[in-house]
Amino acid sequence: MNTKHLKARILDLALQGKLVENSRIPNDVKSRIPSDFNPPFEIPNSWAWVKLGDICDFQNGFAFKSKDFKNSGYFVIKIANIQNNEITKENAVFCEPEICENLENFSVKRGDILIAMSGATTGKIGIYNLDEKAFLNQRVGLFKNFSKNIDKRFFYFVLLTKVEESLKIAIGSAQPNLSTEQIKSFYIPLPPLDEQERIVKKIDELFEILEVIENSL
Repeated sequence: MNTKHLKARILDLALQGKLVENSRIPNDVKSRIPSDFNPPFEIPNSWAWVKLGDICDFQNGFAFKSKDFKNSGYFVIKIANIQNNEITKENAVFCEPEICENLENFSVKRGDILIAMSGATTGKIGIYNLDEKAFLNQRVGLFKNFSKNIDKRFFYFVLLTKVEESLKIAIGSAQPNLSTEQIKSFYIPLPPLDEQERIVKKIDELFEILEVIENSL
C-alpha cells in the first residue's frame, strides 16, 4: 500500500473543502485576487483565496560567512538540513553566541515552519522540532507572525502541497531558486478558522490510521 500517495490524496481533498463539512460562517478574510489569477480548483463559497504575504510575515536567513561556522555554539540551519519535513542536525554547523548577539530576527524556535529557497531542496518544507535555539542561514526562510484567523498546522499542511508548484515556478535555471516575493505572492485556499481546526483534526486521524496499517504490514 502506498501510504505516501494516500496521504497526498487526503491533503488534496482537505484543500478543496472535501474532507470535512464546510463551515456555515464565511471567511472574514478579504481576498484581493488580480484578474490574471486563475484558481487551480474550486473552493467552497465560505473559503477565500489569499496570498501568503497577507496572512503572515516571511523572513529570509542571514548571510553567515564561512569563517563564522564553528564546532559548537548555536545551531545554524542550512538548506541541506531540511529533510523529510523536519530539520536534521546531520552535518550541522554552529555559530558562537557573540556572532549571533544582534541576529535575534533570524532566530528559530520549536514549532517554526521553514522553507528551502535554493538548491536541490528548493521548496521543501520543514518544522523545527528541537528545543534548542537556532538561527537561519541565508536561503532558508521562516514563516512567522501569523494572522489570528490562521491555524498554524493547517498552514503547514497547505505548504506541503505547494512544493511541486514552488519548483515549477523556480525552474528556468540549472539551480532553481525562490525569491521572497515569489513566496509572499503564492495564493492558498483558506477556510474559516473553525473549519481549519476540524480539517487538521481529521487529517491527524486519517494519517494515524494509515500509519497503523503500514506498521502492521
